[in-house]
Amino acid sequence: MSDLKLARPLSFHRFLKQWLSQRWPWVLTLLLGVLIPLQVFLILTLEIWRHQGGFQWDISILEQIHKSASPTLDAFVMTFTHFGTAWGVFPASALISIALLLYRRWRSLTYFLVTLLGCGLINHTAKIFLRRDRPSLWDYPETQGFSFPSGHAMSSMVLVAALVVLSWKTSWRWRTLSLGSVFVVAIGWTRLYLGVHYPSDILAGWMVALAWAVGMSLIVRPHFHPPHLLNTPPENLEDEMEDSLLKN
Repeated sequence: MSDLKLARPLSFHRFLKQWLSQRWPWVLTLLLGVLIPLQVFLILTLEIWRHQGGFQWDISILEQIHKSASPTLDAFVMTFTHFGTAWGVFPASALISIALLLYRRWRSLTYFLVTLLGCGLINHTAKIFLRRDRPSLWDYPETQGFSFPSGHAMSSMVLVAALVVLSWKTSWRWRTLSLGSVFVVAIGWTRLYLGVHYPSDILAGWMVALAWAVGMSLIVRPHFHPPHLLNTPPENLEDEMEDSLLKN
């Protein structure tokens, strides 16, 4: 009993200080990676629910981007924009999933699959629920589906965010973050250049995909390895990892 009293912090202030000193990276990640992006997404969603058309800043940004249009740029954008889904994100996701499977990274594979598939479900549900029409400022190639949030923006962001999470404890994290950011912005810009999305569609897609990817990383914890696994014989490692996954 006396040992418990000695181990207990003398005041709430000291307990809170000790707790924050150990957990502040998690709190900061939750704030910057989940709460703030979700707030931005919810604000945009509520405004679009009330007013289906684009915001004034949506129209202004689209008009400014359209001033740079040219036949050469048109051809490039029409090709590059497909890397946000069918030509880039989808095959890359399949290859990464296969690699994680072959390397038996069950927790990382679980995180990757749940994050990407869940993001697709969020996008599909939001489009059906909000039913926002696409911009009609100029003619563009026929595009199916509703506008909000952008599927290209969400798919590119969730892939890059998941890769940053998976590479965070390696020397690749800053290269993944920098190159991935360029890719995400480039895909978003192609959708605006073509006129198939409002900027608010792109921003909302980025925010909800980022919040989902970071939130799932806090739940699945893809880098977590129980200490007792470090000394487990190789022949028993698979069973130990499966048991650990069920417990955590």
